Amino acid sequence: MGKDQAGGDQAEGDRERGAASFEARLAAARGRQGLDRPVAASRGTDLPANALALGLRVGVELASALAVAVAIGYGLDRWLHTRPLFLAVFVLLGGAAGVMNVWRLVGPRAARGRR
Repeated sequence: MGKDQAGGDQAEGDRERGAASFEARLAAARGRQGLDRPVAASRGTDLPANALALGLRVGVELASALAVAVAIGYGLDRWLHTRPLFLAVFVLLGGAAGVMNVWRLVGPRAARGRR
């Protein structure tokens, strides 16, 4: 019975040394890859750290969704010879898509991740 106990203690010590070695190697690899960022900067979300970056991202999200929608609507109108119809529909759809993207970025679910 004492032999099993001593063997168990030795195995436990080996596991602890192995885990510590793994943690050290993992930390070194993360440092080499540039993945070792401070926790306060990342906050566990993909939200930008400062307000200027967030404001620029909101503007880009809205403008890009609207630009793609206008291009699709204009292209369909030229192709089908229905001048303002598809352009008007896709402007509304693009505006809605842009607002939805911004809501995903700064809405309540994103705010819960920032706490």
